[in-house]
Amino acid sequence: MASDSPRLAQPTTARSSVGEWLLDNTIRNPLRLVGMIFILFLLYTAYANIAEGGYSLERFVQNFIFGLAQGSIYALIALGYTLVYGILLMINFAHGEIFMAGAYIGFFTIDAFERNGLLLTQPALALLLTILTGAISSVIVAVLLERIAYRPLRSAPRLVPLITAIGASIALQQLFLRLFGASTRRYPDVNFYVLPQLFPNQECIDVNGQTVCQGIDLIKGRYDVVIAGLELRILPIHFVVFFLAVTLMAILWFIVQRTKTGKAMRAVAEDKSTAALMGINVDRVIVTTFVLGAALAGAGGVLFALYNQQVSPFIGFIPGIKAFTAAVLGGIGNIPGAMFGGFFLGVVESVAPSLLGLSQQLKDVIAFGMLVLILIFRPTGIFGEVLAKKKA
Repeated sequence: MASDSPRLAQPTTARSSVGEWLLDNTIRNPLRLVGMIFILFLLYTAYANIAEGGYSLERFVQNFIFGLAQGSIYALIALGYTLVYGILLMINFAHGEIFMAGAYIGFFTIDAFERNGLLLTQPALALLLTILTGAISSVIVAVLLERIAYRPLRSAPRLVPLITAIGASIALQQLFLRLFGASTRRYPDVNFYVLPQLFPNQECIDVNGQTVCQGIDLIKGRYDVVIAGLELRILPIHFVVFFLAVTLMAILWFIVQRTKTGKAMRAVAEDKSTAALMGINVDRVIVTTFVLGAALAGAGGVLFALYNQQVSPFIGFIPGIKAFTAAVLGGIGNIPGAMFGGFFLGVVESVAPSLLGLSQQLKDVIAFGMLVLILIFRPTGIFGEVLAKKKA
């Protein structure tokens, strides 16, 4: 009989666990109950819309692809937020303007390449130099911002750098507004043809009486294809943005996890004083953190402008807020969490409005509403907030 007692206790323990879970998510925390009811309502609305034929699989796939591209941009910006927070426990609300600076300077670069003919004759080189210029421009802005605005306040109460970051965001907006005007600048049309052997019937032109097929256009191309019986309109630029963003994220992950610089960053995030005693130059590590985050944001700004094609002094505000939302969703201070949060937010705000039968103009409402719902059930984000024991 003694050997049977543990087996007899299991159902009681299971019922007790279920009861505790119900109490924790209803009576003890009525906000979670409201959240669960709202989630069930959204699921029912989505199911009803699909059942009535208001949402097709083709539409889902196209929205999902666009969401991945948009989420790639959010993830690149979110990594800057989470890197700085992991080191300084500070939210750099001027990071959206660092993203804007890369896109804006990238415009002048690619416009110059269009004027001198390099964009037409060597589009790959012109695009690469534009992305590098955008990244370098954002790095310069971020380093100046850290040196002038943030370093003198490093020992101040945490509210002071936060207010300073908001002021820096407004200052950068106004600086670009006064320097370059309020008018929206438009990126030039770029044609980048590849793989003519694999796609022999695409983008064909007549040259001296002969038909020459150039392949697919990675930047401006729009192609109607049938995949697994689904009729889709594919934009290669979405895949280009996604794969370039993933490559940049992989490089960042390698730097943080596999290099001495990354080890120093992790040590400073753990404890600045102890890291300094071990011979680590804390100021240099903090500047490096800003450089890495700004380089990703600047490259993301150029990629964003390539398919959005418009830049202005205010384009960084909404993507910046969305990227901060993505960082919080994934877990602020958590690098994989920032990556996942960016992709997740991009896909949800692309797919959810049409899935729920709503206007695309409500995508911001859905994005921030999802943030509230996730924080109700998981206050530290999906992956959890990464803090050292001393900070926690």
